[in-house]
Amino acid sequence: MEVSTAMLTAAVVGAALVYWFFWVMGAAEVKGKRAVNLKMGSITHDKVQDKYKQYWSFFRRPKEDIAAASDENKVPAFVDTFYNLVTDIYEWGWGQSFHFSPSVPGLSHRDATRLHEERVADLIGARPGHRVIDVGCGVGGPMRAIAAHSGANVVGITINEYQVARARAHNRKAGLDNLCEVVCGNFLEMPFADASFDGAYSIEATCHAPRLEDVYREIFRVLKPGGLYVSYEWVTTGLYQAGNPAHVETIRGIEHGDALPGLRAQHEISEVARSVGFEVVEERDLALPPAGPWWTRLKMGRIAYWRNHLLVSALAALRIAPKGVVDVHEMLYETARHLSDGGDTGIFTPMHLILCQKPIPPPLN
Repeated sequence: MEVSTAMLTAAVVGAALVYWFFWVMGAAEVKGKRAVNLKMGSITHDKVQDKYKQYWSFFRRPKEDIAAASDENKVPAFVDTFYNLVTDIYEWGWGQSFHFSPSVPGLSHRDATRLHEERVADLIGARPGHRVIDVGCGVGGPMRAIAAHSGANVVGITINEYQVARARAHNRKAGLDNLCEVVCGNFLEMPFADASFDGAYSIEATCHAPRLEDVYREIFRVLKPGGLYVSYEWVTTGLYQAGNPAHVETIRGIEHGDALPGLRAQHEISEVARSVGFEVVEERDLALPPAGPWWTRLKMGRIAYWRNHLLVSALAALRIAPKGVVDVHEMLYETARHLSDGGDTGIFTPMHLILCQKPIPPPLN
């Protein structure tokens, strides 16, 4: 009797652990994706590891090599591959908004993220009747927050077809598909008419552009005269020292693990904006005090790391998740370490704010 009772207890405990391991351990955010539903975007299961190796070999090269004319044209395709590889993992651990925000005392990460997104709507004066473009919209977390906050119609563009499908599904589920539209396309060549948007924004997205002036020029083109554009940019700060090996390792680690052809310096952003015709209204680093550290979400303890590592390894072994998901998880863990180092040392910020306006032409005599 005691043996059978022990076996029954063990079976119940084992079933509970399996349930917790595969189902309860879903997303860190309430509306994220569960680990058992991890895919690799539109990449078939048997191609994931090959695509990861191709991506990693491309972005591990010096950024000077990537900037070569022949390879620069390949960047959008590899950015698309990157988001096929990471989108579900981001949703699993991060939620629907793939960006950082300053930590705010008394607020959860989720509430701080929402405030960070609503600031965008307020800065560009978005309101009902306005048509606003989200440049690099991901799965649409910011788009939905901004549409709900402002009442504006938001059109998002992302290069990744899988993200388009995810964003549209989230829009319908949130009851915001009447205000939110998603288009698959390259933000370097947007399929929109000149002067067709009242406002524009990008949240930690234009860092994927090989040349910032190319995407800023496109945003300038589709924005109506007098329209405002705000961006949160990933940049190196004035504390970065190109001769410091630790600094170089940190920045290159961020670039390699986030599909970045090369981070820009903080002082370059306004220069680029003015060069394409924008007037710079405001510029500041939202990561500076009194803002709290934005990288606290990345401080994953070793226990949490091994828990997640075991989970994705088990899912891959059971063929629930594709082969290669463990490699992607490891890459993102290492990238998080580099991002944390960038925050700790102050040499990197993901929230350099620049607010620009497209000038109104003088009236003709």
